[in-house]
Amino acid sequence: MHYNPFSYIKSEKDILKLVNVLIANTKGDGKTGEDFWIKAETLLYTALIGYIYFEAPENEQNFSTLIEFINAMEVREDDEDFKNPVDIMFDVLEAKNPEHFAVRQYKKYKLAAGKTAKSILISCGARLAPFDIKELRELTSYDEMELDTLGDKKTALFFIISDTDDTFNFIVSMAYTQLFNLLCDKADDVYGGRLPVHVRCLIDECANIGQIPKLEKLMATIRSREISACIFLQAQSQLKAIYKDNAETIIGNCDSMVFLGGKEKTTLKDVSESLGKETIDMFNTSDTHGNQRSYGINYQKLGKELMSIDELAVMDGNKCILQLRGVRPFLSEKYDITKHPNYKYLSDFDIKNTFDIEKYLSTKLKINDNDIYDIYEIDLTDY
Repeated sequence: MHYNPFSYIKSEKDILKLVNVLIANTKGDGKTGEDFWIKAETLLYTALIGYIYFEAPENEQNFSTLIEFINAMEVREDDEDFKNPVDIMFDVLEAKNPEHFAVRQYKKYKLAAGKTAKSILISCGARLAPFDIKELRELTSYDEMELDTLGDKKTALFFIISDTDDTFNFIVSMAYTQLFNLLCDKADDVYGGRLPVHVRCLIDECANIGQIPKLEKLMATIRSREISACIFLQAQSQLKAIYKDNAETIIGNCDSMVFLGGKEKTTLKDVSESLGKETIDMFNTSDTHGNQRSYGINYQKLGKELMSIDELAVMDGNKCILQLRGVRPFLSEKYDITKHPNYKYLSDFDIKNTFDIEKYLSTKLKINDNDIYDIYEIDLTDY
C-alpha cells in the first residue's frame, strides 16, 4: 500500500518533524564535524517542503516533487547572480508574501556562497538517493495508510521490511513518528485526552528500523492517551547504539520486561542486578591440628544474586523472566503457541490459511454469474 508522509503535514511544525526524522535516519556513519552541512541541509529541506506543502497542488505534494526541485537547483560558482528555476519560484513567492514560511527558510539557505551551496546540494542528492528508485517514488506518490484513523476503530497495520537491508528503514521511522504525533494530537483535540480504541505498537526489531526522534519522551507521554509501544530487542546494547544515553530512559519508561534468554553481557548484567539478591546461609568449619587439636564453626548470612550472569546465560530455553512494575520478578514457562485456540487459523497450522496480500490489494473488478451490469460500446475513432 502507498504511504506519503506529506499527506500528514498539517502545519509548519509538522514540516520540521518530517525533516528531522529524514535527517536522523539517513545520516549513515557521519561524524560530528559534519554538523554544519546537516543544518544547512535542514534549512533547504524545510524551505522546499514548505513550498510544496503550501503552494503545490495536492497531487504533487510528495518526495518526487522534492527530488525534482533539487535536480533543478543549478549553482554556478563563478556567477553568484545566476538564478535557477527554483530561485525564480521563490522570488515570485517572496514578492507575493515576504513573510511566507518557505521564503524565510530559503533566504537563510541562500546566505551560502556558490561553492558551499553546491556542496549542500551534493549532500542532499546523496541523502535522497533512495528516491531515485522508481518503486520508492511510486510508493510515496500518494497515501492509503490513513494513519490518523488507527485510534478510531479496530485496525491491524503491518510494516514489513527487509531484515538484511536497512536502505529503506527510514520510511518506517517516518511512519512511526507521524503516527505517534497524529494520535497524540487527535487524543487531545478530539477525544479529550484518550483514544476510544487502544493503539498498541508491537515494534519488532526496534533497533533495525531506524531512529524515532524523541522516542524517550514519547514513551513517557503516549501511555496516558491509550497508546503503548512494545519494544523487541536482541540485546539492550542495540538500543544504546542508536539512542545513546536516552536508551536507559526508554527502557525505564516500560512497565514490564520479558527476558527470553541471551548472551550479551550488558543485558545479562542489567537483568541480574534488577532481579536483586537472595539471603543464603554460609557455614565455615575449621579443623586445626597441633599439640592440641581444635574445631571451629562460623555461621553467616550473606546476599547472593538471585540469578548470576553465568546462570542467566545458560537459562533453559523454555523459560523466561517477567518483570512487572511493583511486582517482584518471577521465572515462568514460555507459552506454547500451538496450544492457543486460534492457532488453527495460522498458516503454520495449515498452508491454506496464508493471507494473499496481492489478492487483497487488487483493484480488478470481480464479476459473479448473477451480477447485473451495463455494457457500453465506444468507438475510439470519434476521439
